[in-house]
Amino acid sequence: MKYNPAIHHRRSIRIKGYDYSQEGAYFVTICTHDRESVFGKIENKIMRLSQIGEIVSEEWLRTPEIRPNVVLDEFVVMPNHFHGIIILINSRRGTSRRAPTMERFGKPTSDSIPTIMRLFKSAATTRINELRKTPGSPVWQRGFYEHIIRDEDDLNRIRRYIQDNVLKWAYDDENPNHLESNRSATE
Repeated sequence: MKYNPAIHHRRSIRIKGYDYSQEGAYFVTICTHDRESVFGKIENKIMRLSQIGEIVSEEWLRTPEIRPNVVLDEFVVMPNHFHGIIILINSRRGTSRRAPTMERFGKPTSDSIPTIMRLFKSAATTRINELRKTPGSPVWQRGFYEHIIRDEDDLNRIRRYIQDNVLKWAYDDENPNHLESNRSATE
């Protein structure tokens, strides 16, 4: 079905007018479909990736091989979500861009954060569904969270957050066991 703004009320979390293909660092988070813990489990504060989690890690690491304007920084595959820092560099120095760089709904822009994330999710989903023999099954929730990293302090704070994510899993709102213990405590 074609997008109709009178029927479909998708609101973008993107900053209106911001060019998500410009140089800079971005913090991204993607959750699994229904927050299902399929990427592995945390044992003794160590993330043990499942085969599916390994696929996610491999596809993320392939991103700069496919896109020369991408540099990866810290990332972590958690049981039911993924965090990463992706840095876009201008790989076209000295040349003018021939296409518009502003991403609009239904009109993807090559080498923009939304396009890179969409293709990463698609590649991982294809391989995961081949492994599970479940073609067409969702792996990820719709969309993703992104934060534009503003400066070195912001970058270092996010790096620490990613590095500590496994250690703080017991208290993470994405941890289904944490959520269950919170529900039990309030009942």
